Amino acid sequence: MSEIDPKAIQAVIDKQAIQEKMALYSRAVDRADVELLRTMYHPDATEHHGGTFDGSAADYLDKISDGLALAKGMTHLLCNCIVELNDDGKSAIVESYILTFARMKLDGKKTDTLTCARTVDRFEKRDGDWRIAARRMSWEWNRDMDSNEGWAGGMILPDPKAEEVVRGQKKPEDILYLMGGGR
Repeated sequence: MSEIDPKAIQAVIDKQAIQEKMALYSRAVDRADVELLRTMYHPDATEHHGGTFDGSAADYLDKISDGLALAKGMTHLLCNCIVELNDDGKSAIVESYILTFARMKLDGKKTDTLTCARTVDRFEKRDGDWRIAARRMSWEWNRDMDSNEGWAGGMILPDPKAEEVVRGQKKPEDILYLMGGGR
C-alpha cells in the first residue's frame, strides 16, 4: 500500500474550500445576502468587473448591494471552476465560468437575459480562510429575449401565477433560510 501524501490531502481540502467559497458567492448574490457576500473577499481585495467597475471590492459591494435586493428572478450558476494552487499553499488562481439568468423590465417590457461571464480570481489563505484577494472578470456572451414563462407547456406548473407556487426569494424569506440554512 502506498503512503498517503499529506500535501496532496491538504491540496484537496484547499480546492474544496475555494470551490465552496465560489458557490457561496453565487448564493449571496442571488439571495441578496450582502453580509455573506462581504465574507468572500479579503478587506483589501480589488475588483475589476469587466469594464463596468474598477476599484476596491468593498466599494464594488457598496455599489451593487441596494440593487441586489431589488433584482427579481436572478440566478447565478457556477460552471467550470478550475483551481490552480500555488506552491506556497497560501494562494491560488481560480478560473470560473458563471452563467447568469435575470428577469427584468427594459423599456416597460418583461425581458429575460442570459449571460456568460468568466472570473479569474487570486485567492489567498489568510488565518486559515480562503478569500478573494483580486478579481478580474470578462463578459463572454449575452442573449436577451422576450420573457416567455411556459413551464414546459404547463406540465411543470399549470398556473405559474398561482399563490401556492414557491419561488426563490431574497434573504430571509427564501426556503434556504426558512429551513435553517444560510449560515
